[in-house]
Amino acid sequence: MQPVGKYLVIIGVGIIVIGLLLWFAGDKLNWFGNLPGDVRVEKKNVKIFVPFTTMLLLSAVLSLLFWLFRKFF
Repeated sequence: MQPVGKYLVIIGVGIIVIGLLLWFAGDKLNWFGNLPGDVRVEKKNVKIFVPFTTMLLLSAVLSLLFWLFRKFF
């Protein structure tokens, strides 16, 4: 069970790092979710938000990071 504990600690540290980045740099990321191509519909009783462009950008960045991680480790 030691490898499972090691992976849980690594995941926990990763979540903490992401949380700290969002905490300290959150005000600089206000463009995220407001890109051209993100669909936002606001009616009287309904609000719909579908971030197509943001999802594509996030997917491309994560794919690149995972590819680099596999390439070098």
